[in-house]
Formats: sequence, C-alpha cells, structure tokens
Amino acid sequence: MALQHDRLTGWSRLQRISFGGPAAIVTSTGVIVGLRTATMGKAAIAGSLLILALADNLTDSLGLHIYQESEKPPPREAFLTTVANFFTRLLLASSFVALLLIVPSAQLVYVSILWGLSLLAVLSFAIAKLRKVSAASEIIKHCAVALAVIALSQLIGLAVRVWLGDG
Repeated sequence: MALQHDRLTGWSRLQRISFGGPAAIVTSTGVIVGLRTATMGKAAIAGSLLILALADNLTDSLGLHIYQESEKPPPREAFLTTVANFFTRLLLASSFVALLLIVPSAQLVYVSILWGLSLLAVLSFAIAKLRKVSAASEIIKHCAVALAVIALSQLIGLAVRVWLGDG
C-alpha cells in the first residue's frame, strides 16, 4: 500500500493537515505584522484574519480537493483531505484571532510571531519524525521562510503607511 494512504503510520492524517497548516500560520502572522505596521487597529486586523480564514481557506481547500481528485486517490481520501485542510486552517487562523482578544496591542506583533513560529516548529517536527529526517534542519528551513514572509509583510505595512501619509 502506498505511504500516503497507509493509515497505520499516521502519515495520511498528518498529510491532511500539513498542507493548509503552514499556510494558515504564516499568513495569519504576516497579516498581523503587516497590518499592525500599517497602523491598523485590532478590529481591522481581526476582520482581515476572519476574511482570510474563510475566503482564502475555502479557495485553497477547493484547489487541494481538485488536485487530490486528479491524483485518483481512494474514493473518500480527497474529501477527507479537503475537510481536514479546511478545519485545520480555520482552527489555526482562529487561534490568531484569539491572540487579538487577549494580548495588548503593544505586544501583539511579538506574541503572534512567537506563536506562529512555535506552531510551525511543532508541525515541522512531527513531519520530520515521520519522514525520519533531521527535525532541526526542517524547523530551521520552515521558520526561515516564515520569517522572510513576516519581514516582507512588515515592509509592505511600512510602505502602505508612508504612501497613505499616516506615519
């Protein structure tokens, strides 16, 4: 039986959440950093996160579903992967909305970066262990990409603030 469909290893379950999980983590962190840098308030950031959690999530899940169908998996595999992807992304994006509710504005960017990198590290560690590769190497690579996205998000936020004359 193919590795991707072997339920005994846990690979299939992890595979279902690993596609959308990093996207939700990095996107949510980038939105918080970019919009906060652009001097957006918590309401605007929460609205943006919720819109992304639904709109981007649904389109991403649809794309994943269509891709899965093109791979000709067992009958329910594409559906289960799509549902797992959707709920994983929704749950992870919602965790960032929860941060908005409990973390003071002054610390929001730092706490969201720490939260996002921690989530990404845990997911990277789990995948590395299943693949039997260096967890440290995978965590460093994945977090480096996330930090690049965060830095670019902050630059975009600064540019928006300068262009609109609000800073």
